[in-house]
Amino acid sequence: MTVIFVASALAFIASWAGTGVMTRWLTERGIIDRPGERSSHDRPVPKGAGAAVIAVLLTTWVVLALMGLVPRGILGISGLAAALAAVSWRNDLKDLSVTLRLALQIAAVIVALLGWPNRGMLFQGLLPVWLDQMLTAVAWVWFINLFNFMDGADGMTGVVTLVIGLGTALIAALTGVLPDGYFLLGVTLAAVAAGFLPWNWYPARVFLGDVGSVPLGFVVAWLLLALAGRGFWAPALLLALYYLADATLTLGHRLIRREPFWRAHKMHFFQRALGRDGNHAAVVRLVLAGSIALVVAAVGAIWQPWPALCAGAAITGALMLVLLRRGKASAEDWRSARVGAVSPRE
Repeated sequence: MTVIFVASALAFIASWAGTGVMTRWLTERGIIDRPGERSSHDRPVPKGAGAAVIAVLLTTWVVLALMGLVPRGILGISGLAAALAAVSWRNDLKDLSVTLRLALQIAAVIVALLGWPNRGMLFQGLLPVWLDQMLTAVAWVWFINLFNFMDGADGMTGVVTLVIGLGTALIAALTGVLPDGYFLLGVTLAAVAAGFLPWNWYPARVFLGDVGSVPLGFVVAWLLLALAGRGFWAPALLLALYYLADATLTLGHRLIRREPFWRAHKMHFFQRALGRDGNHAAVVRLVLAGSIALVVAAVGAIWQPWPALCAGAAITGALMLVLLRRGKASAEDWRSARVGAVSPRE
């Protein structure tokens, strides 16, 4: 218990302090995300603080692995995440081609899977090993990108990462199947996300950037795959269900409309919920409430996977409907306010 407390406290403090230092450094060098037509923010904000966040997380995990407190496989995963962070940092500074970034992500996932013996089957033995391996790679690459796509509201990725980290730790503790190290990995992941949140909460003073969201998506997916590979596929799915549903449904909608899905847009459910008032905090609180409910469903899925999945689908569907209604109400309130402001002059 002492090790858990000390590791989490140090991870939180280092993440908070590192983000502050990185924010000043980015500001001094003019590494700024300037709002455009498809942006959810309305003022210039430094981007790239994820470099500090991911550095703290990977350093914490490597130290814990060297101390023998977490699985040593995390050393390889940390190395691959660091490589993705380096490429993503370059993309934050100067856009790299989508093809190159995707190719490097695929390469990282393939190396990770080849170096992960006895990981278990994502599809629980229902498919041949080669097909399970291939679909796992596809799912992993998609998760990396959806994690990046969903990093579009102040506090969003920090909150969801925190909840998934704590949810993973809780599932690991309750099942007793995962080695104790996975509990520590989940808790420290949550601590690092919590340290970043004060800087990224609405109105954000800094953004993660691709350097943070891409490697975070990589390691979060690894943790969830570790759960699924040991038979707890339903809890793993439920912990990330909102992100999976929002990103996948939005992508499908854009593909049907033949839109270039790789370009920035404002069609995600959480983006539409911002409406006219642009209150990121209100939207993220809704997502937080839904995510906590999904953690409860994930706990239930340990013993009753299918009823819990039905509950999780209902929670996710209700959350997305609430987000859509909020966006519509916000837009109507804004129009009413404009009419009220104009009418006395007419």
